[in-house]
Amino acid sequence: TVKGDVHDIGKNIVGVVLQCNNYEVIDMGVMVPCASILEKAREEKVDIIGLSGLITPSLDEMVHVAREMEREGFTLPLLIGGATTSQVHTAVKIEPQYSGPTVYVTDASRGVGVLGSLMSREGRGEFVAKVKAEYAGLRARHEGRRARADMHSLEEARRNRAAVDWEAVPAPAFTGVHAFEDYPLEELRERIDWTPFFATWELSGTFPKILGEGPAAEAARSLYQDAQALLDRIVREGLLRASGVFGIFSANAAGDDVEIYGPDGRVLGVAHFLRQQMAKAPGNPNLCLADFVAPRERGQADWIGAFAVTAGLGAEELARAFERQGDDYSAIMVKALADRLAEAFAERLHERVRREFWGYAPEEGLTNEELIREAYPGIRPAPGYPACPDHTEKALLFSLLDAEKRASMRLTESFAMLPAASVSGFYFAHPQACYFGVGRIGRDQAEDYARRRGVDLPAVERWLSPILGYEPGGGDKGPVPAAVFGPSRA
Repeated sequence: TVKGDVHDIGKNIVGVVLQCNNYEVIDMGVMVPCASILEKAREEKVDIIGLSGLITPSLDEMVHVAREMEREGFTLPLLIGGATTSQVHTAVKIEPQYSGPTVYVTDASRGVGVLGSLMSREGRGEFVAKVKAEYAGLRARHEGRRARADMHSLEEARRNRAAVDWEAVPAPAFTGVHAFEDYPLEELRERIDWTPFFATWELSGTFPKILGEGPAAEAARSLYQDAQALLDRIVREGLLRASGVFGIFSANAAGDDVEIYGPDGRVLGVAHFLRQQMAKAPGNPNLCLADFVAPRERGQADWIGAFAVTAGLGAEELARAFERQGDDYSAIMVKALADRLAEAFAERLHERVRREFWGYAPEEGLTNEELIREAYPGIRPAPGYPACPDHTEKALLFSLLDAEKRASMRLTESFAMLPAASVSGFYFAHPQACYFGVGRIGRDQAEDYARRRGVDLPAVERWLSPILGYEPGGGDKGPVPAAVFGPSRA
């Protein structure tokens, strides 16, 4: 897993599958710097390098590794995988940096076939040529779509902001910060969404239907039974711990930013959000999360929430214990269950905020299925996801909540969260608040965002590279230092 990234469940499954097919796998772990990867590749005389990553900054780190492989004269194949990677990104951003074979691998089941083709003396040339031709076509189509993209200017997009009813602002029953230490795992267990758990193991289908029908049913039932048995033990013996913290703060929008105030009215920090710029049909607004907080000029009180939760305390130690016993399956299972418990914690805490702490839905009594469908008012968008694509906003969340002290969580230089099984985000309570994707942004918004954040444009372009609707200039040669970004304060 590349530098700055802490996620390795999918990568570990790939490793197990390859080893079962007689490949020797050297797993370097997580947060591995480029120099260490290339040094190990030379030392071990490897045949192939594989890079994995989950968070969007990892995409740029992969570009950096490819560029360094070219600079240092490597010729061996480079494999790309992970949840945020894609064939298009590999073709457009990574493959042009490296003259050796560069191949995007969709999932673990495809890995064996790809490696077989790359290791074949007879078939390698044809396979590599086919991939290169396919990626050249993807680049051409990508550039064509970018050229045809119909986008508003930032000024036009702001004029088309959401019309919000400010009479509907719910006042919270609680303001301030509240932490939970050793949150009961048995309570979180009831809120698990199991469908993504099966997807982690590359079994497609929705829970609970996946247990009873379809080609994956038998494997899904066996996997589910193993998960329940291990979860029973985790809960009974306290092998994992969950901790979290949330806060509700006075706030007002200032343009596309949200100012967050302390009890004395002093600005504690500023959340910077991005606005949709795609052209829309009449009557459809260009949304920004700041639209759902009352503008400062109204002189009206409003609030915003923040949270950070983890269920991964103890997960690494438990996984390593299984690995020492040669039980890779249980090691991966621990991390997969910790992820599900962390998501369940985010779901359960949001439920309690709606019913108790903010209290705008006190009579809510939804089933777990209804909670999974988000059949409730209010949203909890997370930095790094479509409505709030900038991972660096986590710095503000962690600062407001003092998450490192109160919840035993911290951020890497690429704003990945440790423990890996963690979730953080904002709370918006307005009934019109909704999830959306920012989509592509123009240079005018990137420049405006850089000014608002007080950083230079190349830094913003690096962190927002997956959503840029233009080709940035400059000759950046390596990762942006984490010190460029920090919690925004007045």
